[in-house]
Amino acid sequence: MKRKPIIIIVLAVFVIAAISLFFLNKEKIMKKVGSSSGYATTAKAAQSCECETSWFPHEQTPAPAEGDGSPFDSESTTNCDFHQWSWQKFLWVTKPLASGNPFFLDSLDLVTPQMEPVVPQLGMKLTLSSINQAGFSAVLRSNPKYNNATDTVYYSIHVNALLKDKAVTMASLINSGKLPVSNLETFPVGALELKVSWINIDAIAKAQQQNYFTTKAAVQNSKGQYVEKTVALLGMHVVGVVKNHPEFIWATFEHKDMAPVYDKKTNSVTSANEMLFYEKGTTTGIKGIKWLRNATSPVVTNKAFILYEYGVPKNLNTGDFMATSQAEPANFNNIEEINKCVASNLKDVFRNYFYNGSVWLNFDGVSSEDQKKAIVTRDIASALPDSLARGSVNLANITMETYTQTFQNDIHDINNSNVVSCFYCHQSSNFDKSRPGKSPLFLSHLFGDYLLFTKPATALTGKNANDLNSSRAKRIKEIEALKTQQLIDFINAKK
Repeated sequence: MKRKPIIIIVLAVFVIAAISLFFLNKEKIMKKVGSSSGYATTAKAAQSCECETSWFPHEQTPAPAEGDGSPFDSESTTNCDFHQWSWQKFLWVTKPLASGNPFFLDSLDLVTPQMEPVVPQLGMKLTLSSINQAGFSAVLRSNPKYNNATDTVYYSIHVNALLKDKAVTMASLINSGKLPVSNLETFPVGALELKVSWINIDAIAKAQQQNYFTTKAAVQNSKGQYVEKTVALLGMHVVGVVKNHPEFIWATFEHKDMAPVYDKKTNSVTSANEMLFYEKGTTTGIKGIKWLRNATSPVVTNKAFILYEYGVPKNLNTGDFMATSQAEPANFNNIEEINKCVASNLKDVFRNYFYNGSVWLNFDGVSSEDQKKAIVTRDIASALPDSLARGSVNLANITMETYTQTFQNDIHDINNSNVVSCFYCHQSSNFDKSRPGKSPLFLSHLFGDYLLFTKPATALTGKNANDLNSSRAKRIKEIEALKTQQLIDFINAKK
């Protein structure tokens, strides 16, 4: 009987210890991710977000850790982990080589939107012919008053072998019937895709030309001929897979001062000086970033602007951050802080470029299998509270998504239920309606384009068969039409 008090005491000590351990671990997790939903809910929960000394000098920037042992090889990540990966990856792909070219021009494959190898022209390392933006085939032209000249923005796509080889293998299996269109295949850790925007250097004010990275390129003119031009790098999407994030991290970078930022408090956008894509003056509304379907120009020309700084949406008139799946201002402040850190350490021309944010999904503590299932079953485009999207939930690049920063017709109609990020267009559905299905692979439009481009003639029926097989040009045109229709269907479904 005397042992009972001892047993009770021991049990009590054990229970107290267990409870203490639980709350200690919970406190550690809360400090790490901010809340049980996986993101910081207050500014107080924000952590310092700095660059790393090992990234510099630029010519020695190492590739970021992405697989086992990386910051992503954990059940809990921080908001800053993704920003640090984004900046380091950009510095790595742009680091100068002995050839004088940045790493991505010499080491990655230059491909068409259908993932065909780009045939070099005029002996140039860089060959440019693509001018259409995503969405409604909009074309971005520079402000003619900026340097008494106007020119068109061109785009190049660069991929590494990990992404390309996986895409080729999976497309072959699907086209041969050995793999269903609906599958849970993903791109491997390290798979990388870049989309880069360029413009003729003559479109840029002479005093600013030295602040851009420039290179020689073979540029296709309106007559279909290739001519040698000096082009300036304007922006870059850096899209890569890290462990536990098969959805890719979607990061974007831009040159400074190409367009002003919309001021939500005054409901207007203003520039006292001519800018590359914006004539000086003040404008209201969003006509400057609206391109109507089947139109040949934006509603208002030479008035392109940045709707949301760092892709972080704000409420109209108040200027407060919207209530979305990514709590602010922690994310916004982290982007600001790491940009300042990199700028203070970079010595070359890339110090004139800034990180405009990235977007990813919250997969903290989620198994690999459930990550894949979430991509094909959840609305990953949603930015409502408790949704999966994290980071800059209205992410866009002024040179690549100029006219798809919003799909609303009035600034007053934008709210947290319809903000737009990369996941708005990059969905898990195959846009080829003759072979419907879902897969994480379709998040890459390159894969969807390539799959349809390599579709065997025996798999085609009716009108599509005639159109797609008659010529390469017609097949590409059909692909673009199908992609546009998929986007329209998605927009209508969201309204």
